[in-house]
Amino acid sequence: MSELDLNLLYALVALDESRSVSGAAVKLGKSQPAVSAALAKLREFFNDPLFVRSGNNMQPTPRALSLVESARFVLGRVGSDIVAAPTFDPATSNQTVSLALSDVGEVVFLPSLLKQLRRLAPRAAVRAVSLPANDVAAGLEAGTIDLAMGYFPDLKKHNFFQQTLFSDTFASLLRADHPVTASKLTLKQYLQLEHAVVRAESRTEEVIERYLARKKLRRQVVLTTPHFSSAPIIVAQSDLIVTVPEPLARYFSRVSAQLRVVGLPFDPPRIDLKQFWHRKFHHDERNRWLRSVVAELFQRPAKPR
Repeated sequence: MSELDLNLLYALVALDESRSVSGAAVKLGKSQPAVSAALAKLREFFNDPLFVRSGNNMQPTPRALSLVESARFVLGRVGSDIVAAPTFDPATSNQTVSLALSDVGEVVFLPSLLKQLRRLAPRAAVRAVSLPANDVAAGLEAGTIDLAMGYFPDLKKHNFFQQTLFSDTFASLLRADHPVTASKLTLKQYLQLEHAVVRAESRTEEVIERYLARKKLRRQVVLTTPHFSSAPIIVAQSDLIVTVPEPLARYFSRVSAQLRVVGLPFDPPRIDLKQFWHRKFHHDERNRWLRSVVAELFQRPAKPR
């Protein structure tokens, strides 16, 4: 069977349908000598004349008739199972959507995305994970994570695609009745205040820290924590200040009357929030659909820097 060229089966079916070499050549878009050569190979392989001249036509032998039926079945399976592009129907899919989300990403993306996925893919559960950068990269490659969303500076290798959704900046949080009542801090106030700093796995804090280092500005850091969720709670019960990505600052001030957003005394750096995927899944129908949903929900024109 390894010596049987699949193209010969196409020639066999075309000869049966046309009952002539010239007609089969037209149907296949090949020359008559090419179809004659294919017929010769078929005759040799099956040790049967397969088609014999009868008047102006060629009539199939019993062996050809049995072969044509099988050939049509095989070619049909090739067309539907191998050649045809795979289809994905979100409405019927029950495959879990797995997302690696940074701290900012979970707050900014997950509420709206979950609502949209429940509408478009109601049978698919959603799983959000927070992992170290190496584990995120491995998960994207293995397919256990569909997309990484947020700030992931380590996903720069050529194996990953990325799409910027939007960029945002930083703001600070104080407790609502803090002695400093200004809506925007002076540089002196910012540097005199005691700071809580969040160093999470997503490393968003590195952006503001690098900026302050370039400006030679040193904060009085009295608390370092790996969790964005605990820092606002601590700030709400102390005189500390915390500087976080602005979407998080706005979110925490909305959900807690004990917190308020204050402007920074300098033009803070911007942070790009992106979606990432592995090149193995760049053409995967399900992954392409998911990326399009994310882009439609969140992508917006870049702001001038």
